[in-house]
Amino acid sequence: MAPPQVHHEPLQATFNGIEQESDSTAVHHFKGIKYASIPGRFERAQPVDSFSGQVVNSTRYGPRCPQVDIDVRHLLRIPEDFVIEEEPEDEFECLTVDITAPPASAHKGNLPVLVWIHGGSQIMTFCSAASKICDPTRIVTDSIKSGQPIVYVSINYRLNIFSFGDGGEKNLAIKDQRLGIAWVRNNIAAFGGDPDNITLSGESAGAIYVHAHLITGPPVKRAVLASGSLYLSSPLPVERGDGLIKALEAKVQQQGQSSLREASIPALLQALKESNVNTMWIQEDEDLQGWETRMEQVDELMIGDTEYESVIWRNGIETLDGETIAAAFEQDKAWGTKLRKLYQVVPDRLTACKLGALDLVNDARYTLPVELIADKLSAAGKRVYKYVVDQPNPWQASSRSHHAVDLLFLFGGVDLSFNPAADAVSKEMRRRWVQFVAGVRPWSIRQRFAYGPVGECKEISETQFASRRRVEHLRVLKEAGIGVYLPIIFALTAGKISLLN
Repeated sequence: MAPPQVHHEPLQATFNGIEQESDSTAVHHFKGIKYASIPGRFERAQPVDSFSGQVVNSTRYGPRCPQVDIDVRHLLRIPEDFVIEEEPEDEFECLTVDITAPPASAHKGNLPVLVWIHGGSQIMTFCSAASKICDPTRIVTDSIKSGQPIVYVSINYRLNIFSFGDGGEKNLAIKDQRLGIAWVRNNIAAFGGDPDNITLSGESAGAIYVHAHLITGPPVKRAVLASGSLYLSSPLPVERGDGLIKALEAKVQQQGQSSLREASIPALLQALKESNVNTMWIQEDEDLQGWETRMEQVDELMIGDTEYESVIWRNGIETLDGETIAAAFEQDKAWGTKLRKLYQVVPDRLTACKLGALDLVNDARYTLPVELIADKLSAAGKRVYKYVVDQPNPWQASSRSHHAVDLLFLFGGVDLSFNPAADAVSKEMRRRWVQFVAGVRPWSIRQRFAYGPVGECKEISETQFASRRRVEHLRVLKEAGIGVYLPIIFALTAGKISLLN
């Protein structure tokens, strides 16, 4: 059988892809298509609008942005013998899109498009399609088999210092992604997609970026914020970024390099490692000023969290003593004691202190933002579909339904058939996502949807939701305000995050 081809007149290219059979269904992949060029380190990328008549080999994933190696299997509890092939890296060739679509013969075009932005604390690629963990084949296969075919596109972008820059251009990851989204709008029709029917989605840091795009526009039809928003990592002052840049500059100079801009890639990665840079952030700029009160430019939103998001701070908070944790709460004279008692933070009860700190981080960074964003959009007449993920890790249930576990269920890239409950959640999650992307109501907007525990998936009432999340705590946090609880969280979590928990 001849490999799939897409002749793309506007781009002056013929893209050669591969056909894969999944569950007796053909799916087409077009990988590593370059959407922008990087003219120089820390410089704004320029869109690729022509391939000058080339036949483009789109059968292999493109290189990812250089990054400190982190074992993505660790947090997800994926068995150690699950093989992840080493992925190539290239600072200047990493701006690519990967497209997975139904065969052209199986549809009439104008299919809904799901655009995915991956997470990874804004420093690394957390679970790429190349790793198999976030392989979209099963999502597209399930969409075809359900009679609601969709096109899936993932956008690769610059990370860590290559995105953060050295004080000139800022937030290069967001600027890269904008070019990627624009590329999808301009070019996805040739692959069967409808440029006017895009669902922008992401998890963790990917959801932070999606939220930023919803604030700054242009509008999209639908969006998914999975375990993240700008409340998780809000834009921080330029001065804080300047401090990080200065520290990294000193590190590369200790290695005999002249500057961040001129340093070798190994020197940059070594500086990040030695400085223990385990997360980065969006820097303040005019585009995102007043983001908390601005309306997200989207018609429909799906938004939710997992039961134990704050696990990624667990090891860090374990290093704190009870007095330090309690002191963080006492920064605010009006609310500090009330919040400290609400979260069971008592200096001489060390275990309770640590658990209370993690609960606060979980509520303020993840669960409360679901309510704040949903309430704002619902008040504006937008449709919001809220969910919770309570199905525990398939391999280690004692790890609970932790941050990023939903990636295992959504993509099904790692075989979950050994765990029937997890497998049932996986199938149901893909079904609901496909419905949403296709413009079909995934569940009632008057209810929430719960994935798990014990493999059970169903709509739940607000009373049932209150048995799964700390609703009274959310009410108090909302009354106190972000200006009260954010300094407490900064004091508890600065430098404490890790994907190796």
